[in-house]
Amino acid sequence: QVQLVESGGGLVQAGGSLRLSCAASGRISVNNAMGWYRQTPGKQRELVATITNSGRTNYPDSVKRRFTISRGNAKNTVYLQMNSLEPGDTAVYYCNFRSLPTGLQDYWGQGTQVTVSS
Repeated sequence: QVQLVESGGGLVQAGGSLRLSCAASGRISVNNAMGWYRQTPGKQRELVATITNSGRTNYPDSVKRRFTISRGNAKNTVYLQMNSLEPGDTAVYYCNFRSLPTGLQDYWGQGTQVTVSS
């Protein structure tokens, strides 16, 4: 079992920045990917950013030049630095942990609200 604790959401004006954090604990597979996804009402959850234990990152084009994902020194913590936020970034952001390569461990955090006002 893996537990994920998220923090850092909130309300910010357009053009501002926020930093999300997610700490994983429990029986953590060494080979893994951690990341962030977001969801708005009536829409599917979508990828925001992922990072593997070896540091490989993945972003969709919509956030690539504005968001940066990184790992903490302990490797079980992941950060999402969000700059130049837009109203379209408003969503509930979920942390995800997935073991590699099989994905047998696939856990989600409780979600944190990010609201960007225009």
